[in-house]
Amino acid sequence: MKASGIIVEYNPFHNGHLHHLQQSRLKTNSEVMIAVMSGNFLQRGEPALVDKWTRTKMALLAGVDLVIELPYAFATAQASDFAKGAIFLLDALKCKSFCFGSEEGSLKAFLHTYDLLLENKADYNTAISTFMKKGVSYPKALNEAYKLISTDVTLPLVDLSKPNNILGYHYIEAAKTLNTEIQPETIQRVIANYHDEAKTSETIASATGIRKVLFDDGDLTGVQPFLPLTSFEALMEWQNTANSFGSWERFYPLLRFIILRHTKESLAQFAEVTEGMENAIWNAATTSITFQSFMEKIKSKRFTWTRIQRMLTHIFTEFTWKQLKETELPTYIRPLGMNKKGQAYLQSIKKDLELPLVSRVAASKENKLLQLDIKAANLYYLGLQSSFGQQMVGSDFRIAPIRM
Repeated sequence: MKASGIIVEYNPFHNGHLHHLQQSRLKTNSEVMIAVMSGNFLQRGEPALVDKWTRTKMALLAGVDLVIELPYAFATAQASDFAKGAIFLLDALKCKSFCFGSEEGSLKAFLHTYDLLLENKADYNTAISTFMKKGVSYPKALNEAYKLISTDVTLPLVDLSKPNNILGYHYIEAAKTLNTEIQPETIQRVIANYHDEAKTSETIASATGIRKVLFDDGDLTGVQPFLPLTSFEALMEWQNTANSFGSWERFYPLLRFIILRHTKESLAQFAEVTEGMENAIWNAATTSITFQSFMEKIKSKRFTWTRIQRMLTHIFTEFTWKQLKETELPTYIRPLGMNKKGQAYLQSIKKDLELPLVSRVAASKENKLLQLDIKAANLYYLGLQSSFGQQMVGSDFRIAPIRM
C-alpha cells in the first residue's frame, strides 16, 4: 500500500482540514493517509482546545487512516525543529510523500526558495544577525534577511511572511537535510488564511478564527458551519464531559502557581526563556490576575507572542534547556488511532520499522521523550480545572490507540 503523510494539529478539525486531507489523497494518489499530530500542547505555545484523543477521533471519522503523536519536544518547538520531528516520523513510517497546505500553492516556488537560501547561507545568516542586533524579533529578522538576498531573483519564490509558507519551507528543508526520499507536495489554502477571523458567509474558516468565535460566544452553535458534523459532535461530547476547553486563560491559575513557586533565577533554566525574560515573567505573575493582562505586561518587540507562549509552555511543563539540547530526533512511533486500513498498513511495515512502535506506554516508560509526553498530558488535564480533568490524569497509561 502506498502511504502519504500530513502534519497536523487539528485544533479543531474543520472543513479546511477536510479539504486538505481529501486533496492530499488525490494529489499523492495514496491508499493510506497518515497524520503526524501534535499532542496536548501546540507549536504556537498553546494548550489544545480539546485533548489528543478527541482530535484523533475527529481525524479518523473524517478519513485519516492512521494518527501518530508528534512528541512534545517537537510539537512545541520552533518551526524548523517542529518540521524535522514530523518529517522524520513520516519517513520512518515509509511514507512515499507528504502534502502540506500553503498560501503559495506552488511546489516549484518552495524548491527555488530552498536552493536560494542554501546557496546564500552565509550572507543570509549574517543579515539575520544584523537585523537582530537592531532589536527586531527573530521571525522579522528572517523575513528582512530573505528580502535582501532575493532582491534580484527572477525565479518564483515563496512569501516567507506567511505562516503556512514558513512551515512548508521547513518541511522541505527537513526532508532534504535528513536525506530522505520522501517527496513533497503542496496544495493552496482556500478562503481562510491562518489568522483570519471566521466569516458567517463562509463554510471554511481558520482554526484560529473558529477558536475565537467559540471563546467569544461561549457556545458551539457559532462554529458549527465551519466543521464537519463528526467534529461538531466530538466538540459537543467534549463540552458535555469536560465542561471546559483548553486555553491559556483557563490554565493561567496553574501557570501562575508554577511560575511563582520558582525564583526568577530558576525560571531561566526552562527552554526558550532567555535574555532576562525570566524577570519579566515572574514580575508579571505577581500582579496579573488574567492571562491577557499577564501577556500585555511581558510582550515586547524582541519576542513574538508565539515565542513568549512557547516559553510559558515549557515553564508549565518544566521542560528545560538541558532537555531541549539533548533532543535530536524522535525515538519512537506512538499510534494514537487507526482505522482498518491504517492498522493493515502498520502491520505490513512493522517488521521494517527502525523505531520502536509504542502502543502501550507502560512498556516503554524509560524513554525520556515519552515521559515528557505523559507529563505534558497530565498537566494539560489538571489545567482544565474540572472533575473530568482530574480523572484523566494518568490516562496515557490506561487509553489504548483508538481503533475504528
